[in-house]
Amino acid sequence: MAHADDALFGSVRGRIRVIAALSLLGAVTAVVPFIAIVELARTLWPALDGGVVDTARAWTIVVVAVAALVVSFAAAATSGVVSHLADADMQLDVRRRIVRQLRALPLGWFGARSSGAVKKAAENDVSALHHLVAHAIQEVITAVAMPALALAYLFTVEWRMALACLLPLVLTVVLYSVMMRGGQEKYAEYDASVVRLNAATIEYVHGIAVVKSFGQAGRGHRRYREETSGFVRFYDGWMRETSVAAALIELVTSPVIVLVYLCAVGAWLTGAGAVAPVDVLPALLLGVGLTGPVLQLGFTSQFLRNASRARASLLEFFRQPAMPQPADPVEPAASDVALADVSFSYDGNRAALSEITAACAPGTVTALVGPSGSGKSTLARLVPRFHDVTGGAVRLGGADVRDIAADRLYAEIGFVFQDAHLLRTTVRDNIRLTRPGADDDAVTRAARAAQIHDRILRLPRGYDSVIGQDAHLSGGEAQRLTIARALLTDAPILVLDEATAFADPDSEAAIQTALSALAADRLLLVIAHRLHTITGAGQILVLAEGRIAERGTHAELAAAGGLYQSMWERYEKARAATTPGVVS
Repeated sequence: MAHADDALFGSVRGRIRVIAALSLLGAVTAVVPFIAIVELARTLWPALDGGVVDTARAWTIVVVAVAALVVSFAAAATSGVVSHLADADMQLDVRRRIVRQLRALPLGWFGARSSGAVKKAAENDVSALHHLVAHAIQEVITAVAMPALALAYLFTVEWRMALACLLPLVLTVVLYSVMMRGGQEKYAEYDASVVRLNAATIEYVHGIAVVKSFGQAGRGHRRYREETSGFVRFYDGWMRETSVAAALIELVTSPVIVLVYLCAVGAWLTGAGAVAPVDVLPALLLGVGLTGPVLQLGFTSQFLRNASRARASLLEFFRQPAMPQPADPVEPAASDVALADVSFSYDGNRAALSEITAACAPGTVTALVGPSGSGKSTLARLVPRFHDVTGGAVRLGGADVRDIAADRLYAEIGFVFQDAHLLRTTVRDNIRLTRPGADDDAVTRAARAAQIHDRILRLPRGYDSVIGQDAHLSGGEAQRLTIARALLTDAPILVLDEATAFADPDSEAAIQTALSALAADRLLLVIAHRLHTITGAGQILVLAEGRIAERGTHAELAAAGGLYQSMWERYEKARAATTPGVVS
């Protein structure tokens, strides 16, 4: 476990020991002034009967108490400063490790996760660790050391009063255990309820315009109302179940009630002649504060729980296997792609692709078509090495893509997918994302070729407009921006996951024009959903259940009487029914 935690706390492990030592010193010296008061009272007690007071001992006790008080404050303050500085350094180190891990992960890892998952690791989980380093060490040590030291002293002075002081502490622990019985299940249910409520809220907010437009507002937010009501019922029931125990804990740990209780016990023992009045004083001073640290630890348990979950989540993230990099990278001899008996499985059990063999020459278009789930996207993503094949090889210019350095590989292969990913930065920087040194003229030429230049000029600050701030683009416009990015990259091989799949007719026409510019003299591997866009492809690979069922040109396959012909006929009928002027 310590080895696993090195990925998180290795950079501050030495300071964690310092924090623990300072916390222990602070906890011990915080008790000493109370003990000193008791001992000072015992030293001065003979004066009440006209006896002789040991003045030297009294002054020694005072000096020790003052010194302990100074050391306690200094240790607590230093511990707080060291812990927060260590927390800042730890967060910086972990975030750097996260960035390195993100750079090492295969691109397919990102495709299987949302940006929220990356943000959770890099921001939320790291921030949640704050309590472990900055607070938990001091709180745990204080919660254990102070009561233990106080009780040890009380038992040496007067064991009966020590037992009386121990009772509220035991009752607090027992009641808290009762209150938290089944807590793991309740917390799991709480987390699930929050997830459902968040999903329902997002769904309602995103769909509110639609449901209002169709007069279904009441029905549209029914799920939101149901999830809200369900969460309230669960939380209310949970609080009702624990309310009695929580109220009893408040009573048992109340300083006033504990003081009254100890005074009563002390008066009874003193009246019975069992103890001297001076022996009651230690319990009155130290017994009141025994439950406080333990109770505080209980109150912070939710922070500790969140931090522990974040720790587990981050350790799981760091266990994700990195994409292997070649020890001796090779250079591709050309810009052709060959798939040699390729097989692939996501989980090592069920094959997503089997025995795929094909060749794609520079300057040609290869289209991948097939039913949903046939493996089109999976196959296309193996070429830019989003994943590594589990059998066979993907070769670029005769070299296995696994033997080509990553920067060299992505200089050869570009890709444009259905989901246009834009960063919250200027339009100019979004276009030159893969070529940060490109000048403004090159950016403008790429934008013109992608049919997006005129739209950019209509933005408030043109190319300096910030995406999401003063640049709000439609899906088709965002897609053309990513095509401009691909044009600027100037990679000789392009993988296109039907860029027009969700575009309106006007945007589709503009995107097709942009793609024509993008395709010039390049090898294109196209995932086709709209079949009319690939009728001119040099070869069409028809996939079914992870295998190539047919291959050929559009004319050959449309007349072959196979799967492609069936797909084409259905597509033409659907297109004729939805597009005016199209005759099937």
